[in-house]
Amino acid sequence: MKPYSLLVVTSLLTLLLLTFHLADDVVRGLAPGGLSNITVILISAFWLYGALILGERLAGRIVMLLGGVAGTGASVIHMTRAGMVGGRIAHTDGMRFWVWTLLATGAFGVFSGALAVRELWLRRSATGA
Repeated sequence: MKPYSLLVVTSLLTLLLLTFHLADDVVRGLAPGGLSNITVILISAFWLYGALILGERLAGRIVMLLGGVAGTGASVIHMTRAGMVGGRIAHTDGMRFWVWTLLATGAFGVFSGALAVRELWLRRSATGA
């Protein structure tokens, strides 16, 4: 598979895992539900548009880079607070899924971000800038 195709796939997987994680947070009462999630819907739609429509352009690669940073950031934020399984999540049903989505999101976020940086670097080199 070509690196650009991998970038699109890993970016979309990062988005999928982040939405799974947020949904799990809402179900557990760790994040608010309701209209506050319209922002998440808009960001997700922008991310999808960047990856699927603008993907071969500079703007699409930047959107996918930001998505990788967001995926990595979500994992880091959870790891620096009460810990991965500390606080309100500890000893609840489905804790394994919650932790797995964070770990997988972080891994895909780092990989997606690295691929996006590579694609941006190759694009820069190709244009002679």
